[in-house]
Amino acid sequence: MQGTVSELDLRLIRVFLAVVEAGGISAAQTALNTTQPTISAQLATLEARVGFRLCERGRGGFSVTPKGSQFIEAARRLLAATEGFRVEVQHINRKVSGTLNIGLLGQIDPVANKKIGQAIARLRARHEGLYFHFTELSSSLLEEKIINNHIDLAIGYFWHRLPSIDYFPLFEETQIAYCAPSHPLFGQVGALTREDVSHYDWVWPSHPLPEMPTPTSLERLSVLTDSMDGAALLILSGQHLGFLPKHYAARHEQLGQLHPLNPELLRYEVSFHAAVRHSARRRELVSAFLNELIEIFEPA
Repeated sequence: MQGTVSELDLRLIRVFLAVVEAGGISAAQTALNTTQPTISAQLATLEARVGFRLCERGRGGFSVTPKGSQFIEAARRLLAATEGFRVEVQHINRKVSGTLNIGLLGQIDPVANKKIGQAIARLRARHEGLYFHFTELSSSLLEEKIINNHIDLAIGYFWHRLPSIDYFPLFEETQIAYCAPSHPLFGQVGALTREDVSHYDWVWPSHPLPEMPTPTSLERLSVLTDSMDGAALLILSGQHLGFLPKHYAARHEQLGQLHPLNPELLRYEVSFHAAVRHSARRRELVSAFLNELIEIFEPA
């Protein structure tokens, strides 16, 4: 065994150690799942490779030579190092490092936020060197940031459906129209019709979704904003009506600051998607996180 140790050498070394641990060739047959002549031939090959006799075997029984004893210690260290190398390589593969830049629409439903957190936890359990950088963006900026490579993946609602971006549905959000106690319609909330609310000013998204029914004429959509907090403030002022996510407005309802106009009629559902560039999906980390999100949000 000059210079290098081959895969054959490693196999022969393991056979020798198995014989030593069993106390003889006959006893090692079961552990090695082979015959006594085969084991004897393998030991002879190993001795030819190392250039000295490792053990005595024959009618007098099995015994390890002095040089064989030294070889045993060296062989065990070699196999331990080989196993350590295998484990370390697996660990390197497990610890994929890098940073994922994620864009999020603000004020996401806490239930959905928890699921996103679960997807992060599952991915980092496999890739400990992975880091996330989150940026809260308005819906109008999410697609722009994806196209410009400023973020790897976005979670929000989208209206452009750009051909260079892939969109994957995650969950639905309920939006309901609200007004404040100081608004003239507050005394009639709960049973207002579309005709009733069409004569008042509304706060409206800068980029409305196809799912959003226009509640009034364009002239009455007097304030455009992509800020949810900004829209809430305008509604709370009593000067405007507007849609807000049901989960977002719940606290204001509890405090008596907002009330739905007609929760059965003046409402709509909007789909949240994960959005990535075609090219970004080829990146291992982006694809892995996307798959975790899709699996976490998949209906039971």
